[in-house]
Amino acid sequence: MNFLNRLFLATVLFFGINLQAQSNRTTIKNALLIAAHNKSKLDNCKQLLVVYNYQPESYTAFFVALEKKDTLWVVKQEPVKVGIGKNGFAPPLEKKEGDGKSPTGIFHLGKLYSYEKQLNTLLDNQQTTVDDKWIDDPDSEDYNTHVKGATTAKSYENLLLKNDAYKYCMVIEYNTNPIIKGKGSAIFFHLAIKKPSFTAGCVAIDEENMRSIVSWLDLKQNPSIIMGNLDDLENGL
Repeated sequence: MNFLNRLFLATVLFFGINLQAQSNRTTIKNALLIAAHNKSKLDNCKQLLVVYNYQPESYTAFFVALEKKDTLWVVKQEPVKVGIGKNGFAPPLEKKEGDGKSPTGIFHLGKLYSYEKQLNTLLDNQQTTVDDKWIDDPDSEDYNTHVKGATTAKSYENLLLKNDAYKYCMVIEYNTNPIIKGKGSAIFFHLAIKKPSFTAGCVAIDEENMRSIVSWLDLKQNPSIIMGNLDDLENGL
């Protein structure tokens, strides 16, 4: 390779790195603004996952993990892109069963289901088996809850799949208290098994980052997730 070619490649690499760094700074700035604009609803939360996009119908979003140090939010790890509902984010309070959209709002991060017997995590967790199901039938009395064993529900999610999507499957506590029939169910934070990766309404991330998040989150820190379109989240929920 001659000098001019090496110079060209070095220049491309330099500008590529700087553009990525600038993009990360913007992503982090937006995440911190989202946390600040929703401060009153996050007072008891010390670990926060921020998931947002610019276009409500886009099935990709930016993901930033924040932790509270004293009264300030700081970044836990570099931002990444994640998959969300194939039809993007539903407007606040408008999520419906089967719409292919991820809900907008602030939600507690609940139980972690995993294919692994032992995990390095401080979350409430359990190993999944073929008997573990999550009911998504709006007519079932068990709608949007975990069931182990037989069920009369007409439809449900198996939590032990033939692929790794639910290898780490954390409950996003949307529509859980109270449960409203038809407002959406089985909203999880789980693994993305391909790129680009859209979901039926969940948030999907690569395994390396998921493992890092799982080992960091602590039930005692009231871990939560705030998710939605940037315009909705910046205005405060």
